[in-house]
Amino acid sequence: MAWGGLVLRFLLELVPPLGVGLLLGMRFPGLPGRLAPPLIHWGIPISLVALLLRAGFRAELLTAALMAAVASGLGLLLMRLPALGRRIPEGSLQLGCIVGNTGYWGLPVALALLPAEAIGFTIAFDLMATLITWSLGPLLVERRASGVRRQLLGLATSPAMRGLALAVLLQQTPWSAALAEWLWWPARLVVLVALALVGMRLGLMLRRRPAGQVEGNVLVAPLVGKLLVLPAAMLLLAGLLGLPSALRDAVVLQAAAPTALSVLLLTEAAGAGQRPSPEAGGRQAVEAVAMLVLWSTALALVSVPLWWWLLSGPLGS
Repeated sequence: MAWGGLVLRFLLELVPPLGVGLLLGMRFPGLPGRLAPPLIHWGIPISLVALLLRAGFRAELLTAALMAAVASGLGLLLMRLPALGRRIPEGSLQLGCIVGNTGYWGLPVALALLPAEAIGFTIAFDLMATLITWSLGPLLVERRASGVRRQLLGLATSPAMRGLALAVLLQQTPWSAALAEWLWWPARLVVLVALALVGMRLGLMLRRRPAGQVEGNVLVAPLVGKLLVLPAAMLLLAGLLGLPSALRDAVVLQAAAPTALSVLLLTEAAGAGQRPSPEAGGRQAVEAVAMLVLWSTALALVSVPLWWWLLSGPLGS
């Protein structure tokens, strides 16, 4: 398929559910809270089962997971540079530069732009990113490390881990191919609903309208870091390692995903736990991260197709 056709498919895959979710979130503020639990506990794991069974299990999945860990490590190293540290001093914004929406955003992007064999790489990247988010997140946002037990519990109960475990079990049965076909369209529906949930969360942000003003220049460095610097670093590393094009494309597009909603959730939790009052610093951090999620998601509708053009055009193989 030509590049223009793929970009159109990308926009048709993402924009309608995001737009519908945005309108629903602004009109029905309680809907995301009711929809998220069953989607997380049942919908996402089942969709991952279908996608993993369809993509197959290969050794390169471990490479994709390691690349997610490397992406976070590179992000942390960049944050230690004095120039960047001064531009992005807030820990929650630093986390927003590193942690992308690899689940709700990354899967629709992979389905729209990547071949079937690359879907497994996307899921493996997301699995490792989930572990890093809930272990590294409290360290950056709350300036303290969370316990190992909490980290392991968060990983074990994540939708990615439940889906992976169930897919591994079903892969050993003689019905794995049939199940992959039966679950394919329900899995696609779940992914679209999950993307609509992102739109609902964005709609809630717009509906609440931050009490204070977030200066635009505060967001410039985190946006550049998340949407440009981190995927560029992944592209450079993939080239140095000589990764296959499908694996390279998967990790670069996942690294180019907008800031994850989980960063906002962690920042809100940290602000609520501050003493004696979270009103001053906590509220400002929450508003800044909310705007980072909002703007990075909007800009990613442009930046991700440009990354795909670079991967499939000048760097295509």
